[in-house]
Amino acid sequence: MAIDELTKFERALVIVAHPDDAEFGAAGTVALWVEQGVEVNYVICTDGASGVADPDIKLTDLVAIREVEQREAADVLGVKQIEFLRQPDGQLRPTDEVRRQIVRLIRKYRPDRIICQNAVRNYSNIYGNHPDHLAAGQLAIEAVYPYARNPYAYPDLLAAGLEPFSVREVLVSGTESPDFVVDVTTTVGRKLAALARHRSQHTPGEDFSERVLQRMAMMGEPHGMAYAESFRLLKST
Repeated sequence: MAIDELTKFERALVIVAHPDDAEFGAAGTVALWVEQGVEVNYVICTDGASGVADPDIKLTDLVAIREVEQREAADVLGVKQIEFLRQPDGQLRPTDEVRRQIVRLIRKYRPDRIICQNAVRNYSNIYGNHPDHLAAGQLAIEAVYPYARNPYAYPDLLAAGLEPFSVREVLVSGTESPDFVVDVTTTVGRKLAALARHRSQHTPGEDFSERVLQRMAMMGEPHGMAYAESFRLLKST
């Protein structure tokens, strides 16, 4: 099991399916990286319009609400930019059109590290199998390899000045066999604060923090950490 010691890098890109996915999976890590001077940007693949915990919120208003909430959460963590792809929530598919958009953003932001979701069905946890999460993970991994680095893939991007780019490392969240742990004890408060900004996803009066802290404590305990986030590390260069 590798422990993240924050080796020198400058840019990271987080690619997820829904508003709030980045905060649940990696907000402590994101906050830690930002504190160390890393530029972090987000790609949110869907419009988040199919889920709401507060019954007083109209679904027709939800896209705008969730984007506002996501921007507020990102501001808490110090995320620089958010790219909303606005694919229909619940219908994300690993199509060539969406893959091209992600390749474009990888070439635009040129991240040393990417955080993405698990593309493999997880039989240890039913909640790790949302079809949008699986599709977002597949899209991210395929965009990293082979498409973003291949000068012959999407020649229109090259013609627009977006040169091929090889991402150094990919951290995959939500896997059955994580092998990379980040100690986020110092940034867990910012993670909870960022999650709290997603107000439409919390039942009024609900205290979501207890289950989040419990899960992070379980990740950290084997490594002597109060709170941790864990990933599967893929080296791509």
